[in-house]
Amino acid sequence: MVKEIEDIEDVKLLVNTFYDKIQVDSLLGGIFHAILEGKWDKHLPIMYRFWQTVLLKEHTYQGSPFRPHAKLPVTKAHFDRWLKLWHETLDENFVGEGVFLAKKQAGVMAEMFMHKINYYRNDPSAFIL
Repeated sequence: MVKEIEDIEDVKLLVNTFYDKIQVDSLLGGIFHAILEGKWDKHLPIMYRFWQTVLLKEHTYQGSPFRPHAKLPVTKAHFDRWLKLWHETLDENFVGEGVFLAKKQAGVMAEMFMHKINYYRNDPSAFIL
């Protein structure tokens, strides 16, 4: 059933469905498994809180989302696939303003993360924020 993103249960559905796709994806799965193998039970609640803060304006996330991603072996192609799967998951499960916001915020994050990753690759001595 396709519906609006209204509460934490919707956020959990979005995040869980998305990461189910990530785990079996030929491009992204290996990267995520290398980092999160045996740690998914800790990672998913962080993602729930992050997207709950972004989409529902319920401020439950604290932290710096970029830092754990700073040294990932990724390229623009990885972020493009991440966005494709994110959009696909949203479109399959939800409608409304929350979908627009989730797509917009993910696009901004992907662009900013790729820019910062490239910056730190070009200057390994730079302090990661």
